[in-house]
Amino acid sequence: MNPEPQNVLDYSGDNTIFLVWNFKKDQEPGSVFQRICALVINLNNSGGTRFPGAGASCVMGIGYEAWLRLGLPVPLPKELENFNPISGEKHTAVATRGDLHFHLRGSASSICYDMAAALAEVLDPVAVPVEEVHGFRYWDGRSIIGFVDGTENPKGEKRAFFGLIGDEDPVYQGGSYLFVQKYIHDLKAFKALPVGEQEKVIGRSKENDIEMPDDVKPSNAHIALANVGDELKIVRDNMPFGNMSTNEMGTYFIAYARTFSTVKKMLDNMFIGSPEGNYDRLLDFSTPKTGSLFFVPSASFLKNIASGAPAPGSSSLSIGSLKKEAGYE
Repeated sequence: MNPEPQNVLDYSGDNTIFLVWNFKKDQEPGSVFQRICALVINLNNSGGTRFPGAGASCVMGIGYEAWLRLGLPVPLPKELENFNPISGEKHTAVATRGDLHFHLRGSASSICYDMAAALAEVLDPVAVPVEEVHGFRYWDGRSIIGFVDGTENPKGEKRAFFGLIGDEDPVYQGGSYLFVQKYIHDLKAFKALPVGEQEKVIGRSKENDIEMPDDVKPSNAHIALANVGDELKIVRDNMPFGNMSTNEMGTYFIAYARTFSTVKKMLDNMFIGSPEGNYDRLLDFSTPKTGSLFFVPSASFLKNIASGAPAPGSSSLSIGSLKKEAGYE
């Protein structure tokens, strides 16, 4: 029987809240984490019952260091690690710490707010919030710079194929690698470009979202480097956000993937360049402020934790050596 995945494949929800929490060093988070697993399951069940058709969902991801500290199963998911910065000649994909990531979705912002409040009430004794981004659907799925985002997302059954782990890592089947970056855009500089130049930065027409032919599309256009082939896709659920008082206009990039190596290849192309030096021109107008890798276990995994049963994949292997490497012992 295949594990039940979390709601990583949903398109639903015009409003989102993205949250990152880090555990306090002087607190033991184990019992609270068990409650959080139960709460995530409950929020999804309750949201589906109270607001059918509203796309209410809560997805939780776990960082590498948090996985070790919580004593979760070993061996770990094959590609779960601390994300390391990727530095090109001009731009850097920064790395930031994240223990738990929550992706909250709903048709109304009040749904997302209530889920965030419930999570905070449980987490507050043992963790601190380090990131909170309120995203919204902008017109017909456009980013804040005015271009449609996510056109290359896999559709139908391909979403599960590219977004969920299969039998190549059977212990974690139904799980997903989650990578997030908070980008801030220099809208003044980007909007100063003529529309034709903006289109060359992206590689698509602005009004109709039509991809440029390969013999016209610049080699450093965003989609020329961020799309790494039909056999290597990710499930994006990016959302724009904006704050007029601080002039922070941006995109919260969020990718669910069967393998993190696919995301890593995309980031290498964008920041280092393909070939080296031919970096993504969009980075001249978009700066990543965060960068974190998480693992999203299946809902079945969370239910086992919540019930106090051993998590799927628990083994007799000692996690002590890994904890020492991470500085927890």
